[in-house]
Parts: sequence; C-alpha cells; structure tokens
Amino acid sequence: MATIKDIAERAKVSASTVSRVLNNDVTLSVSEDTRQRIVRCAEEMQYKTVRERKREKEKLSIHNKRIGIVLNKSVEEEQSDPYFLDIRQGIEDECRNRGLFSTELFRPNCFSFGYPFDELDGLIVVGRLNVKTVQVYNELKEYSKKRANVVYIDYSPCDQMFDSVAVDFEKATNMALDHLLSLGYKSIGFIGACQVEKFGQKKQIMDDLRKIFFEKRMKQEGLYRPQDTYIGNFTMSDGYELMKKAIKRKNLPEAFFIASDPMAVGALKALQENKIDVPTQVAIVSFNDIEMARFASTSLTTIKVHTQEMGKLAVKLLLDRLNGRAIPIKVTVPTELVVRESCGSQLKRKATYS
Repeated sequence: MATIKDIAERAKVSASTVSRVLNNDVTLSVSEDTRQRIVRCAEEMQYKTVRERKREKEKLSIHNKRIGIVLNKSVEEEQSDPYFLDIRQGIEDECRNRGLFSTELFRPNCFSFGYPFDELDGLIVVGRLNVKTVQVYNELKEYSKKRANVVYIDYSPCDQMFDSVAVDFEKATNMALDHLLSLGYKSIGFIGACQVEKFGQKKQIMDDLRKIFFEKRMKQEGLYRPQDTYIGNFTMSDGYELMKKAIKRKNLPEAFFIASDPMAVGALKALQENKIDVPTQVAIVSFNDIEMARFASTSLTTIKVHTQEMGKLAVKLLLDRLNGRAIPIKVTVPTELVVRESCGSQLKRKATYS
C-alpha cells in the first residue's frame, strides 16, 4: 500500500505537504496546481487516509451488526399520529445510509412469548415501556446488565447508564404559551392525550408531559381553568370530538394549545362546522409540524419537532457505542415555533399598526 512518502516522491513535494493537502488543512498555502498534482498521485496510487481507512473498517464491522428497534406503537397508532412514524423512518434511513441492513422491528403485540435480545448487537427503544407491567422491559433490563448498547428515544430511564434522544417538552410547551400570551390571549385551553404504556392486554395510562407543563405554566400565570382541558387520543377524530365537546360547553377559550397536529386538524374541522373562525374567534398553536400542518384549512402555527433527526441521532449514538464509547450521552433535540395563520399573530400585528 502506498505511503505519504511514496506520494511525496512522485509529486516532488515534502511528505508534510502531502499530509496536509490530503487531510484538507485549510491553513496550508500551496498553489492549486500543486494541490491537484498531489491528489492525482494519491488517487493513482490508491492511497487512503487514516480517516478513510477507519471509516471503511467501521463500515465492514457495522455491516454484520444486528440492530433491534423496539417501538411501543401499533401500525394503526403510527398512521394516526406520525410523530413516532417519522422517528422510525429516521432510524431506518440512517441505517440504510450507514450500510446497516440487519435491523428488526418489534411492536408490543410481538412480545407475547418474549424475545431473545441476546442475539442482537444493539437496541433502539422508541417510546415509553412500563417498568412494572411490561414483560419486555424485564428482558431489556437483563440485556442491559450485559451490554450498554441500548438507546432510548423520547424519554430516558437512566441517564447514567444509557444513551437517549429526547425533546424538552417543558421548553416546547412554554414556547407555545409564550407566543399565545404575548398576543394577549388570557383564556387558553388544552387539547391532548394521555401516554399509554402497554404490553399485550396490559396498559398503564399516564399524563402527557405537554399537559403537565401546560397546567404548571397556566397556574403560574394565574390563568389555569381545569374545565378547559380536554383529553383523548392522539388522533384527528379525537381532536374533532374534543373540540365539539368544548364548543358545547359554551364560554369557549380564546385560544388552544393542542398537543399534536392531527388533533389540531380535527379541531379545526369542528370549529369550521360550527362557523367559528380561526383565528379571529379562536386561536390555535399545535405540536410537531407534520406536512399536513402547512396545508390545513387554516395553516397551523405549531412547535416544530425534528422527529426524523431524532431517529438518525439514535443510530449514530448506538454505532458510536458499538465502536467503544463507554460514557452515556443524552441528546436533547431543540424545538422551534413555526408561525402561520392559526395563532392570529398577523391579525394582532395589523391591529397594532392600524
């Protein structure tokens, strides 16, 4: 195999110059002709830098790895709320990009008879798994005693042991409420869902973090009204039904924070049927920023979550672990406010300047 010295002799330059050119040292002052001559000689002699050789070695070792994806959502739940679907697609896309094709997907109903996780080199767990009632959690626990090659997405059971990729739901919720409060809304309702941890026929229902942080912030502001909180499932149909319930109760809030874009689209439909205009009569900020949010009957102001990037980051963390990293890392993916029509900010701005 060719060395830097061999390339230097053919290109008639020093070995240090060859090294700096091939490693893209931008501080090196050398003519473009000399740079191209060095690169051409390296290609002709089939030279590979240390970084390139390391990447090829990692790719070869990764190709034979078996990775499991544990997804605590059914196919139907994925389709009704694309949050977890996008995360899974991010995982699968990154696996393909890394030449890692030996992946297996497991859903809750696949665990009736358990699964020998010991056959896998690593696991990516998407969504919460109940420590008390989920049998697979015990299998994961046993697997984790032997290996640390488990990455959790959307929550972290133990930051001292495992890698995780998460969203700061408190910051995201406050971002939505900051925006609505800044526009002068005082009466703000919440439409959301519970988190369900399940295995087989067993399930445990818990408050969603967006609901928890919504209540916390509204209480701090002295504006919390429990009667304006509506809870169902993360589906378009439940968003529709919950908004219909809110309309029937009269005294509709001036604005709503809705925990998912599909629920918000359903809520928009209910308001439209009742001839309640968004945003002049009711403002909405939702969550996730799926493609549908841009094309809703009134385009949705929403908190953008980089869901596919969460999946890709999980794969990178797992491969990094498999390559020897011992220290666990928690990555908090930032969110951002995407302002469109449904919050009424344009109307408020016009009123300010009129």
